[in-house]
Amino acid sequence: MTDPKRIRNFSIIAHIDHGKSTLADRIMHLTGALTDREMKAQFLDQLSIERERGITIKAQTARLNFTNAEGEDFVLNLIDTPGHVDFVYEVSRSLNACEGALLIVDASQGVEAQTLANVYLAIENNLEIIPVLNKIDLPGADVDNTKKEIEDIIGIETERAVPISAKEGTNIRQVLEYVCKYLPPPKGNADAPLQALIFDAWFDEYQGVVFLMRVMHGKVRSGEKIRLIHSNKDYEVLKLGVFTPHGKVVNELGVGEVGFVVGGIKELRDVKIGDTVTTVNRPAPAPLPGFKEVKPMVFAGIYPTDSAEFPNLKAAMEKLCLNDSAFTFEAESSDALGFGFRCGFLGLLHMEIVQERLEREFNVNLVTTAPTVVYKVNTVQGETLHLYNPSQMPPVQHIESIEEPIAHVTIHTPEEFLGNLIKLCEERRGRQTNLHYHSPKRILLEYDIPFNEVVLNFYDRLKSCSKGYASVDYEIIRFQPGNLVKLDLLINGETVDALSWIVHKDKAYFRGRDLVAKMKTLIERQMFEIVMQAAIGSKIIAKERLAPLRKNVLAKCYGGDISRKRKLLEKQKEGKKRMKSVGSVEIPQEAFLAALSIE
Repeated sequence: MTDPKRIRNFSIIAHIDHGKSTLADRIMHLTGALTDREMKAQFLDQLSIERERGITIKAQTARLNFTNAEGEDFVLNLIDTPGHVDFVYEVSRSLNACEGALLIVDASQGVEAQTLANVYLAIENNLEIIPVLNKIDLPGADVDNTKKEIEDIIGIETERAVPISAKEGTNIRQVLEYVCKYLPPPKGNADAPLQALIFDAWFDEYQGVVFLMRVMHGKVRSGEKIRLIHSNKDYEVLKLGVFTPHGKVVNELGVGEVGFVVGGIKELRDVKIGDTVTTVNRPAPAPLPGFKEVKPMVFAGIYPTDSAEFPNLKAAMEKLCLNDSAFTFEAESSDALGFGFRCGFLGLLHMEIVQERLEREFNVNLVTTAPTVVYKVNTVQGETLHLYNPSQMPPVQHIESIEEPIAHVTIHTPEEFLGNLIKLCEERRGRQTNLHYHSPKRILLEYDIPFNEVVLNFYDRLKSCSKGYASVDYEIIRFQPGNLVKLDLLINGETVDALSWIVHKDKAYFRGRDLVAKMKTLIERQMFEIVMQAAIGSKIIAKERLAPLRKNVLAKCYGGDISRKRKLLEKQKEGKKRMKSVGSVEIPQEAFLAALSIE
């Protein structure tokens, strides 16, 4: 067991693509945790989807041994975190297990939106922060200006800032020297009863539920009986281990140490992220504070393409939910798609990643509906309903008002794209709250925008308006009443409940018209006519018609009497009428996400 004074627990936080994973690779290589042969880019990004997209989704840990310039030995617990706004919850969980953080800022890009969001999380957790200026090897790097931005925008001192190049390995040793010198050791009482915080968990086919924890007080040994306070269940510690970054079995973990526990836990619901672990023979008097419950803000329906796959999808979601506690789901049924789940996500990227992980890791084929946000419906009777699915909206005569979530959007942009971005935010019903030049060429723009306008294609539009230079961060700040209506899509007179969505009344006509036009291109022609209509209540506001395919029934008639041909055509017409009355239209997966690509 390591002396707590010789332990440093730290996270790496930064905006997307500022070099967190590359720095983590360099640190592991320098400390000898990875050999030259094992060294590969993004080593801690274990999911194939992380490697393909070049982003971190899951926070990963590594225990490293380091000897500083004075010859003192330290144990460094490194936690690599995601940078994208949708995974900010992963970051907050990791920071709870640390005493300090390395804040990476790209010396050529400066402070960006997510840099701020993650720094504020670290400051809330009272962490010591060391600024690291990465990418100094780039021709556009400006170290002095970046330091000035950090002081002006974030308000932290930069005399300890380390200029590095993670790609080339410049000054990596200095970063670790500063970690040992300036970050505080863990505080905790080694003689107190065990209190350990669970901050991650996953399901292993052979070992059951495995969880990752940080010991705050006391110690735990292999073979000991432990209790999970939230579920009040007791287990024996079958295996204790640390990631170095490869899994390594140890006999005990003490104050400040981070490690994983295998306890033969079969039930997924018994382990809760943020729960406190204690021992059975000497239990802790109270649990640790844990984490603030995260509330999903984007909802979508996920259905198996084959209804028989429903139980497999449910099992897959339960396993994924353990590993990603920001993801929620509950069963629902749709007339168009059968049995499935209404799922909650933190944002669109989170939704994409969950869908892809379900398909890859659990081998299920899915149909996903267009995302929607949560609304508050105030009824005439004085009740307040939370609306997660547009198809559940009560009749108009029962509604007093509908409130929509408002997001406070922070955009960092170079000056030349300001006009385009203001136009985009105004189009999305935004209200400007701040415009601030934090350097002659860089602007901080703040808007309050209805969250449903942010969910639908806002990020892609922002990137194209700014040629990829602007960065964005958002948080939900309040609900406010809006002039909203439910837009339904009818196909051959039948409402497709999975394609209903809630829009602002001023935009309903244009959205409805664009939706049916898009459907016309996505739905394939059938042997009968297909009529697509957009409607608000009983009022049709847009209509498109898809002509039927027509078999040439006259091909077998060589000349002959015209009445013979007319008879065949009449017979075809009758058959088509009958076909239309019983025919069901096949709607492709792209149609359920058509709302996303409508402008």
